[in-house]
Amino acid sequence: MQVCVLSSGSKGNCTYIETKHHKILIDVGTSCSYIEKSLKNINVLPQDIDTILITHAHIDHVAGLKVFSKKYHPNIYLTSLILEEIKDKFDNIHYIEEELLLDDTKIISIKTSHDTKDSNAYIVEDENSSIVNITDTGYINEKYFEKLKNRSLYVFESNHDVEMLMNNPHYPHHIKNRIMGDKGHLSNKDSAYYLSKLIGNKTKKIILAHLSEQNNTPSLALSTLQNTLQKKAINFKNIEIAKQNEQTELFKI
Repeated sequence: MQVCVLSSGSKGNCTYIETKHHKILIDVGTSCSYIEKSLKNINVLPQDIDTILITHAHIDHVAGLKVFSKKYHPNIYLTSLILEEIKDKFDNIHYIEEELLLDDTKIISIKTSHDTKDSNAYIVEDENSSIVNITDTGYINEKYFEKLKNRSLYVFESNHDVEMLMNNPHYPHHIKNRIMGDKGHLSNKDSAYYLSKLIGNKTKKIILAHLSEQNNTPSLALSTLQNTLQKKAINFKNIEIAKQNEQTELFKI
């Protein structure tokens, strides 16, 4: 499999995953033109995208969905509650339950906790490798740990530094509480804790995602994870930071 985070942050999110038989986008939260350009940068034709997985209905995850779907007609997988909240009409809608099999690709859906009617994280796996994409959640339920453990690559939320958020004079108190709450976002500390529990000897790469531009920095997110892993005697170095307006390289796993 191959993976490239095309965009990640509060202004738009989109991740490309390629398996043997499928070309998949998780979320279409930026403009169609940005996604077209980003895909072409990794030598992927937009019309070859056959599958879109939607995590939830917030605009930074679905902003480009209507235009992209009308132009290229991929199959769109989501829940009925997510579709209800989006409100737009689409062709090729399919409802996803706990698991979906696309030829030799298995997609596992797990519930996240966010301030929306419904929200999912996804695990995409084939015979030899697997990718976790999990953002926009206030916590991760321990009942999902076994499904999430020892995956090949993690695209994982590390949204904010708690001290930066609390000291931000431009954020009212109720917004701060929302972000830090059970239906908000994972902090750097939360993210590092979960990843220290989940990564294993099969893990090749971590991509920290959905960083706040106002309440975090790449260096803080990275150092928090590195320090946590070091304290737990976990030797893992292959960590990347996803950016808002710049795609990562195309990783092969």
